[in-house]
Amino acid sequence: MKKRIQSYMAYMDQQLEHNDSGLSYEELCIQHEKQLAYFMHERLVHLLVTLTFAILAFVTFFMAVMNFSMGIIVLFFAFLILLIPYIMHYYLLENSVQYMYRQYDRLQQLIHPGAFIMDRDKE
Repeated sequence: MKKRIQSYMAYMDQQLEHNDSGLSYEELCIQHEKQLAYFMHERLVHLLVTLTFAILAFVTFFMAVMNFSMGIIVLFFAFLILLIPYIMHYYLLENSVQYMYRQYDRLQQLIHPGAFIMDRDKE
């Protein structure tokens, strides 16, 4: 997924610099909206998975505090170890989607030069 996101963002940056795809900016915008929706869905799914693992880690931690057991401690550390890559992947998805929002705004400025477009960098 990481490679796909990065290659798509690089492709879109290239099209924003000089459109050599043969598509109009309107068609690029439609394509970008579809990709953005896909990555937003992926981000939501990974948020839910990350939250689930975080809740499970906290529950097992409190179970270990209440009733010390080596099995519960091992389970807690397993959840904790799995939580790290999930957080890293969610971080990548979140930042990538935010970057794609800015790409979308630049596309909108190319399509409608005089229109007001919110500057997402200053939010």
